[in-house]
Amino acid sequence: MDDFLRRFGEEQADGSYAFSNVRSGLIVGLLCIGTMIGALVAAPIADRMGRKLSICLWSIIHIVGIIIQIATDSNWVQVAMGRWVAGLGVGALSSIVPMYQSESAPRQVRGAMVSAFQLFVAFGIFISYIINFGTERIQSTASWRITMGIGFAWPLILAVGSLFLPESPRFAYRQGRIDEAREVMCKLYGVGPNHRCIAQEMKDMKDKLDEEKAAGQAAWHELFTGPRMLYRTLLGIALQSLQQLTGANFIFYYGNSIFTSTGLSNSYVTQIILGAVNFGMTLPGLYVVEHFGRRNSLMVGAAWMFICFMIWASVGHFALDLADPQATPAAGKAMIIFTCFFIVGFATTWGPIVWAICGEMYPARYRALCIGIATAANWTWNFLISFFTPFISSSIDFAYGYVFAGCCFAAIFVVFFFVNETQGRTLEEVDTMYVLHVKPWQSASWVPPEGIVQDMHRPPSSSKQEGQAEMAEHTEPTELRE
Repeated sequence: MDDFLRRFGEEQADGSYAFSNVRSGLIVGLLCIGTMIGALVAAPIADRMGRKLSICLWSIIHIVGIIIQIATDSNWVQVAMGRWVAGLGVGALSSIVPMYQSESAPRQVRGAMVSAFQLFVAFGIFISYIINFGTERIQSTASWRITMGIGFAWPLILAVGSLFLPESPRFAYRQGRIDEAREVMCKLYGVGPNHRCIAQEMKDMKDKLDEEKAAGQAAWHELFTGPRMLYRTLLGIALQSLQQLTGANFIFYYGNSIFTSTGLSNSYVTQIILGAVNFGMTLPGLYVVEHFGRRNSLMVGAAWMFICFMIWASVGHFALDLADPQATPAAGKAMIIFTCFFIVGFATTWGPIVWAICGEMYPARYRALCIGIATAANWTWNFLISFFTPFISSSIDFAYGYVFAGCCFAAIFVVFFFVNETQGRTLEEVDTMYVLHVKPWQSASWVPPEGIVQDMHRPPSSSKQEGQAEMAEHTEPTELRE
């Protein structure tokens, strides 16, 4: 966009304008720094205010950031700071929304519901590419103000819409609003209050809350000293980091520059194609997560992306004429094709499924903070990749792809040795599976012993009869039916 470049770029000796690596890196990267901070700060706020009100609050902060960006016509620092403020909202929402989804969704469709978060991220990327294409020839501030300003609509819809959502049943239960939690669960499952699914969910929530009360007030160090918490905290950080290190956002952030260097005259068209592939293939990803399991999908996806990046980097580094890309059109086309293949693998596996796993594997006592830390790790790597990519690419060109290929290869082993299969399980069962040190490669066939969630955590002085009486008090099932 020429107008944006003239207003916020740096004038060169020949009178043209361009962004230095530092300036472009800051404009792109400050959003990521904001998201990292927002993800961390959102956790304690969500535990105090609740999930739905937190979603509304951070949506408003996102709106403020957009207003700051479009309010200037010459100050690139204001644009960068506006992106930082908007990033606070984006980071917080990327932590709270998947948490709200995982706490609310019925276990049979929880993976698909949480993965829908990534579906709409992909939809937003696709829409942004279309808007960029439609405004690139406008020679006024409208060329970039329209692009930024349309982003105002989505947090506004989310802020207003969140007020009409029910509170997370697990948050409501932990606040002592047991009847509200039961009512929300009934609506979400579409059954009556005496259905066995509701009774089981309420029992599991009660057992876990009893366990937490017996353990006393939660302290921050329990993220590392609690039952199997160091393992899960580090695993969440690793998964969210690897989601970035697959190289997907390298493609999305710098796709325009990448495909210009392959000789394409209008790289905006290619971006639209890539965005369409990303959005279109995230849809079947919702099916994959519930029908092929989390572990197998992630391992196959990582292997697929490894192959794609190896070919992409090899063609770009050895076959493409960097001095005159038009002289090697076949190499440029091959890179675009394997970029599409890569996006297919990412959109159906690592894009949506990582959010689902991170929303499932933590106990309620630490869930908000652990998800916040994992999400902050995601945005930290997002920033590092966006900031350093211009410098690295200028030094090693498309060989940079080998770095991401290596990360994809490592991801296969991380998933195999450390990630439990959580498909079709309640959040409380998932927690128990980690506490009992179930081997990840045996987790898909693991069957929880009856009563294990309650018995393994109850203080020794408590009797079985006490537990049954308390469970009856909270669940009050008069009839259990299918």
